[in-house]
Amino acid sequence: MRTMSETRAAEFVPTPAPGAEDHLALDFVNSAMALPGGQFVDLLGTPAAANRWLTERGLAPADAGVRETCAAQLRSLREDIRALFAAHVGGLPAPPTALSAVNDALSRAPTAALLHWDAKNGPHRVTPHPTDEILDHALAALAANAADLLTGPDAGRLTDCGSAPCNRYLLRHGRRHWCSTRCGDRARAARAYARRTRPESG
Repeated sequence: MRTMSETRAAEFVPTPAPGAEDHLALDFVNSAMALPGGQFVDLLGTPAAANRWLTERGLAPADAGVRETCAAQLRSLREDIRALFAAHVGGLPAPPTALSAVNDALSRAPTAALLHWDAKNGPHRVTPHPTDEILDHALAALAANAADLLTGPDAGRLTDCGSAPCNRYLLRHGRRHWCSTRCGDRARAARAYARRTRPESG
């Protein structure tokens, strides 16, 4: 499978899949896309691309300086969440390593606002968020959103795109099983071709 350059990849990125605008975890999992012709787009494929993806979603400042080790952690969590989505859609048990990885990410960011006391403000509470923990907060936010989706009211609507080779996930609306108009058109064309080329019985 060939990976596109960042410039060309941006031209092929389809609109967000149904549900991705409401569930960040769907958008996150769909940041790696298989396209027709053996092409592959990874919006987290480089540190700069990962930084841009996080910034566009309010998870990191533009000058966060994401390094390859951080981008690799993001890609790893993405695959773990994808494995949980696949298990849920397929009615299978959760892979233990994926479940452990998501729970580990959930525990990375402090949730309690700590008590601070200074001359200017007196006693007050602040949730710690030092710049060196930006990645931990991003991973925790993505893992929390995935957990909320899998345990929330939309969990039953989670499905994978029904148009090969697409590997994106979406929230089903009615009978729609495609993540985009492009995938829907491709699936309908494939069905029409199959009907035309099917040998007649008898």
